[in-house]
Amino acid sequence: MRSTLAQPTVWIDLASPSHPFFFKAIADGLDLPTVVTAREKTETVPLAREAGFDCSVVGKDFDNQLARTFGVPLRTVQLSLKAPKADVSLSARNAMCVLASKVHGIPSIHYTDNDITYYQDAPLVEEAFNYFRAMATHHVVPAAFQTAELTDYGAAPETVHTYDGYKEDVAIAYFEPDDDFTDRLPFEDFIVVRPEAMGAAYIDIEESLVPGLLERAVDAGFNVVYLPRRPRDRRYAAEYPDDRVYAPERPLQGLQLAWHAQCVLTGSGTMAREAASMGKPAVSFFPHTMLSVDQQLVKEGRVFHSRDVGEIVDYLTGLDGGDVEPDLARAREVHAEVVEITDSIIEGCT
Repeated sequence: MRSTLAQPTVWIDLASPSHPFFFKAIADGLDLPTVVTAREKTETVPLAREAGFDCSVVGKDFDNQLARTFGVPLRTVQLSLKAPKADVSLSARNAMCVLASKVHGIPSIHYTDNDITYYQDAPLVEEAFNYFRAMATHHVVPAAFQTAELTDYGAAPETVHTYDGYKEDVAIAYFEPDDDFTDRLPFEDFIVVRPEAMGAAYIDIEESLVPGLLERAVDAGFNVVYLPRRPRDRRYAAEYPDDRVYAPERPLQGLQLAWHAQCVLTGSGTMAREAASMGKPAVSFFPHTMLSVDQQLVKEGRVFHSRDVGEIVDYLTGLDGGDVEPDLARAREVHAEVVEITDSIIEGCT
């Protein structure tokens, strides 16, 4: 155990909505002095505060694709100017924090499970971000991750540390369900639907699956909590009454939704992996080749993947009560492994 007089200060930078509870679980496991910065991106800041972080807001994301591209270097400069005093930084798929850490000579630990550019061509901007992320001092990734996603961009193999599980296992390991959570909703039983990230560089489809999916799910008798990614996504739910398709005006914690839902359906990956890590039914309708971690979960039978609305609704109607009982035992083992890896890295570089 470290002496309390020699404890390093950890800087955590939260750049996306999936980060707050992941890093809260790591921070709690490390039990070290922590300072936190966060980017304004959809629900990131309110979720950070809900997780218990006293965070400083630095920079923002933008709806416009061109503005988003320039927003990353802009926030990198802002973060470099406002970087807190710390001995090591922790971030997830976050070139901004990695570069700001290098400016200040702070060792950086970078977490990722996203190896999408291993499977498909990336825009030049995304290629650049890959090089910048690979500059981190250390990387912590799931065993299913294609490590070439880092080493091909310059990361030394010995800086890449793997663990047997998924980042969502870490986030949900000591999750505490709220028995009164469904009082905030217009119904008790529901599925969760979150659309594809249509504005992302790695998504190349013209139409979302969501309109057909909502129609068929409602016709099959399911209530839906619908989680738009961006304001324009709200139009998909506009024709339905709130007591059938509920699109909340304020952020709802995704982990509570996953715990209480009959099934979680997403056009991306994070929420499906969160549900799967809880032992809950999960559906991905991601439109391209899936990340390695998602492919592994499909192989394990823990996530169902399809772009066929009929197949998805058939899967939903085939679920029974035994399919929706959550369990956190495995997630806690993964959490312990990731905290141990992180603590060892911090001890070695501070």
